[in-house]
Amino acid sequence: MGEVYRAKDIRLDRTVAIKVLPEHLSSSSEVRQRFEREAKTISQFSHPHICAVYDVGNEGGVEYLVLEYLEGESLSDRLGKGPLSLEQTLRYGIEIADALDRAHRQGIVHRDLKPGNVMLAKTGVKLLDFGLAKTMATPVRESGMTSLPTVMGSGKNLTQEGTILGTFQYMAPEQLEGKEADARTDIFAFGAVLYEMATGRKAFSGASQASLISSIMTADPPSISAQQPMSPPALDRVVSRCLAKDPEGRWQSAADLGSELQWISQGSQAGVPAPVVKRRISRERLVWIGLAVAALAAAFFAGGYSRRAPRPTPPILATLSFPEKMYLGQMALSPDGRTVAFTASKAGGEPGIWVRSLDSAAARPVADTAEASFPFWSPDSREIGFFSTGKLKRVNLAGGHVVTVCDAERGIGGTWNREGTIVFGPTPTGALYRVSASGGQPVAVTRLDAAKHETAHRYPQFLPDGRHFLYMAANLAGPPNDPANAIRIGSLDGKDDRLLIPVLSNASYAAGRLLYVRDGTLLAQPFDPGRLALTGEPAALAQRIESSRWQSDSIFSASENLLIYAPAYATPSRLVWVDRSGKPQGSLGEPALYLKPRISPDGRKVAVDIQDLAKSATELWIYDLATGAGSKLAFGAWDDNCPIWSPAGDRILFGSDRKAKGVRWDLWMKSLDGSAEAPYVESADQRFPEDWSRDGRFVSFNTIPAQGRRNVQLWALETAQKRVFPVATDALNQVDSRFSPDGRWIAYSSDESGRPEVYVKTFPGPGGKWQISTAGGVTPAWRGDGKELYYLGLDNKVMAVSVRADSAFHSESPVALFEMQPSPSSFASNFDVSADGQKFILNAAAGQGSPPFSLIVNWLATSEKK
Repeated sequence: MGEVYRAKDIRLDRTVAIKVLPEHLSSSSEVRQRFEREAKTISQFSHPHICAVYDVGNEGGVEYLVLEYLEGESLSDRLGKGPLSLEQTLRYGIEIADALDRAHRQGIVHRDLKPGNVMLAKTGVKLLDFGLAKTMATPVRESGMTSLPTVMGSGKNLTQEGTILGTFQYMAPEQLEGKEADARTDIFAFGAVLYEMATGRKAFSGASQASLISSIMTADPPSISAQQPMSPPALDRVVSRCLAKDPEGRWQSAADLGSELQWISQGSQAGVPAPVVKRRISRERLVWIGLAVAALAAAFFAGGYSRRAPRPTPPILATLSFPEKMYLGQMALSPDGRTVAFTASKAGGEPGIWVRSLDSAAARPVADTAEASFPFWSPDSREIGFFSTGKLKRVNLAGGHVVTVCDAERGIGGTWNREGTIVFGPTPTGALYRVSASGGQPVAVTRLDAAKHETAHRYPQFLPDGRHFLYMAANLAGPPNDPANAIRIGSLDGKDDRLLIPVLSNASYAAGRLLYVRDGTLLAQPFDPGRLALTGEPAALAQRIESSRWQSDSIFSASENLLIYAPAYATPSRLVWVDRSGKPQGSLGEPALYLKPRISPDGRKVAVDIQDLAKSATELWIYDLATGAGSKLAFGAWDDNCPIWSPAGDRILFGSDRKAKGVRWDLWMKSLDGSAEAPYVESADQRFPEDWSRDGRFVSFNTIPAQGRRNVQLWALETAQKRVFPVATDALNQVDSRFSPDGRWIAYSSDESGRPEVYVKTFPGPGGKWQISTAGGVTPAWRGDGKELYYLGLDNKVMAVSVRADSAFHSESPVALFEMQPSPSSFASNFDVSADGQKFILNAAAGQGSPPFSLIVNWLATSEKK
């Protein structure tokens, strides 16, 4: 019933939202009254979880409200990506209940509570849209039962009995019958919302409006625990009571409901997952049988044992320093718990393996391990396996040479048993293989399940028997809750393969526990390696675990007594202006987690993506170079990144994973006029835009196929027909493409020679290809007249190359302009250049490297305590 605009209150210098009544609705007296009612209703509230109203009025016949401007996403949009975690469900539920309680205490019934009217903002939940709200009389007692009759405070009752107002799927039975609504009507809707938050599914559904109404009036939804087995039974009880058909059977106040949710969130027997409760009931029957005998025995032995019983060793928390100004890749603790191996690199540099003995003062690099990834240990803790330059390799720490085991185009994790067998992932998209540590022909030990749309098996870890192993299965084209995403158990003969737990995470086993990460929390769950089965509920060991740059690969490792992990961190960078000599000319914004700055075609703005760690999301910002002011363009609980400008500078094309958080990015478009963003091209593959040709005919993008060879390929899109075609696909990585100003050439970086170099290719082809860099290079950019090309060398120097083109392409030798300290992020484009080539904006590192590792000695005590 309204249109909402973002606006600037120039008197108070604040951003606001203006809700206006559209002209085609303003002629309706009923709609006008509802609009006025919303203004009067919200103006009564001053509550942290209810959207505030600042002003109301009529301008030129247009009714308007001035409201609090909220940054975030609606609960409806968030639920489009799947259910919330238990912690989020309870937290948001408590805040909604608190907002409803305030409204009900002031005599207001919302009557249209639904996910679309709940905003998830930085400060928490915000309840919106009181357009259907009405006032209710003070509750009175009738016939010994609580009832809440409703009347309008004044004027004509706009909701006469028999009128149905609201959104069907969240309506209480009395609303569907056209009866008066009271506070308990909101509680029914709140139960439906709470159910949807916990399960990702609507409480009531139907093929038609009639069947939906019938479902609400007569049926009960399946229990939450039937769909989310790890949910506490108390939450089922809360929701079931909210959804009682008779208002007298529901919670009678939002305050009581909120208190119940608060009790569950604080932990109790009611907060134990339903399967655990069932097991406990069975165990308790046996406990009572032996209780008398146990009591007698305890009395007999208590005196003597209490004097002899050892005290449990408490866990000890510590940190382990990391090499200065270096950045962490992956990490593995040796089986004997004495040494940690990890990959580390300087900002913009290639990673190598480092080792740190826990009884030494510093880490040391391992020779001949350049470009290493995914280190893993031999069972005797003497050798390290790793991947480098398309090979699986191993190195003896006692001073042996690096030995190549077999080919592994782009290894994705390995594990080594006592019999000298290695199980590894040779490619990011594919099955797992086994090979002898001494070399030989790899043999597949898993098979991708096409029926489940599996596209990758990764991160294997042997179990104690040396025959079975844990691994992560995934559908890389699906959402995080895709049925294919799970920790599974495989076997060396390939015959035994079973689901262990549906979660998208790497996993390991130590000290009778399965360790894995869910929603950033490291969990330990009792596991019987003999039966290959979980035997208890999970316990949290640590929050906010850092992940590597690979899908769902969290950085943790454990031995029998020691747990080591990388705490989540991010190294900020700065947007700095410099001239051709590298002399600073000013900066833009404050230090932040910048990724890809791009100057607009007219040179007046800069678009950049910025990571927001609080929301685990990346947002798009636009900076005005005349004022230095920045404003968000696209944001939410997802990643919006890689912005590129349209030739006219009025639109931004960007990548977004809002359809499959953390798994798949599609191409999206948004206009600078503030209109809503919309999908530009969707695909099962990952796609990130890189450049838009000056004539508007082509967009270049890098893509990672969901199936087949999972390398980073360069493709182009013809904007008129939305037709896509390959540009460079053979190497492991082809990225950072930029069209020449005349559109005849495309520059990009490729590692086809074994290291990244900058190339120029005829576009759209066919034609020649020329190597521009001579000692490695990334991130090419053109001068506005096409006569000079710039790139970042592997020594972090910005290089300039004079070029000319007639029937063929010609380039001079690269010349160094200045040195920069680039952002450590492997996803960052580290500079852009003005059209005249005289000014550069640098995404320069502002941090000092990765933080120390976190250690927990006797970590099992932490698990048992929790």
